[in-house]
Amino acid sequence: MGQADIGLIGLAVMGQNLVLNMNDHGFTVAVFNRTVSKVDDFLKGPAKNTKVIGSHSLEEFFKALKRPRKVMLMVKAGQAVDDLIEECLPFLEKGDIVIDGGNSHFPDSERREKALKEKGILFIGAGISGGEEGARHGPSIMPGGNKDAWASIKPIFQGIAAKADDGTPCCDWVGEGGAGHYVKMVHNGIEYGDMQIICEAYDLLQGVLGCSAEEMKDIFIGWNKGELSSYLIEITASIFGYKDTDGKPLVDKILDVAGQKGTGKWTGISALDLGMPLTLIGEAVFARCLSALKDQRVAASKAYPFKAAPFSGDKKQVIENISHAVYASKIISYAQGFMLMQEAAKENKWHLDLGSIALMWRGGCIIRSQFLNDIKAAYMKDSNLQSLLLDPFFKNAISKSMDGWRKTIVHAVNWAVPTPCLSTALAFFDGYRRERLPANLLQAQRDFFGAHTYERIDQPRGKFSHTNWTGTGGDVSSSSYNA
Repeated sequence: MGQADIGLIGLAVMGQNLVLNMNDHGFTVAVFNRTVSKVDDFLKGPAKNTKVIGSHSLEEFFKALKRPRKVMLMVKAGQAVDDLIEECLPFLEKGDIVIDGGNSHFPDSERREKALKEKGILFIGAGISGGEEGARHGPSIMPGGNKDAWASIKPIFQGIAAKADDGTPCCDWVGEGGAGHYVKMVHNGIEYGDMQIICEAYDLLQGVLGCSAEEMKDIFIGWNKGELSSYLIEITASIFGYKDTDGKPLVDKILDVAGQKGTGKWTGISALDLGMPLTLIGEAVFARCLSALKDQRVAASKAYPFKAAPFSGDKKQVIENISHAVYASKIISYAQGFMLMQEAAKENKWHLDLGSIALMWRGGCIIRSQFLNDIKAAYMKDSNLQSLLLDPFFKNAISKSMDGWRKTIVHAVNWAVPTPCLSTALAFFDGYRRERLPANLLQAQRDFFGAHTYERIDQPRGKFSHTNWTGTGGDVSSSSYNA
């Protein structure tokens, strides 16, 4: 008879840290790894003197588990997950629970949940955020999939999850199918946006105002005490303060070429598929792509040299303006991310509680920040809120930031500092609040060259007209679809 509360396969750093976290919270964990020597190394090393049970085969691993058996997979996303599920199938019984805790793409989780359901096995796709540190001491966990499994894993997941300031676990049921991994994907997209916004602020502070790393450390420490208080602002202050062996700031010696693992790209693709204007996260992904063209950028910098006049003006005021631009752009990024989740829920027939998702992100995860409480409050007031930008708190915050935000973009343009995220956030906002956009001309163009038809303002919505603009095009119109 098994004695382990849960089993975990995949002892890379995230897997190991989750096991130790579960052990700390009184859960007995069985572990297995394809390279079996890793099991022994783990038991002799980090898991020494714990109740962790090591296994040298899948058969031994499954025998160690209490029924219904809960198996957590912490392996690389993609084919490796499918292969591992296939290997586990001979040992799984009806009612057993398989949890994928990797960064899987949500359509894969949808597919796995359906396939395992047919076999009577309950599948959960759980997004986990917080990196190695979070996994060890309390991550944010976003489980979705087969709801029948939630009661069994809830005590473990809520036990090991980060706790918000009020003690609420940063883990709750997200929704059906691939909803857990979808929400984690959007979390990562917002993370891309947050990071790029901060990088643009850094570029302005350094490029326009000539701030030193030490000055920027102090600026970010100050920002972290106010409305911008967040994990990313906090670690950025630490980065500016970190000295290399020669006493100079390490950040200045790091090559300006960004890496990415793909979750930001997936978020952008999903937005395009759903026809949602997720402009800020899209620009954050493209900014990383542009950074990768290092050799071309070096050549272009010689072809188009630019020397800005030294800054003269009220430095303190410009720093405050930049903080307003960062805050407003961050609001836009989250507003777009939540609009995307709302649309995805409709499309996939998920029941997402957007306020609850904001709460799950308050602790443990990379985008944890003060204003997630304000997002929760907005959705508590109105669960059908179409956009955070229509909530009174955020309306007031944007209005107060407006002047500094616009002035920051002007500075950026004049000093040739690229601000793709700060600028696109403003462009989106200006478009969102416009009653009439120039898309009427666009529809006329489409109808002119392709007979794509258009709606008229003096006719009911849904009634389409076509004009024979040249007198030679005829009156037959083409069919259309809405993005």
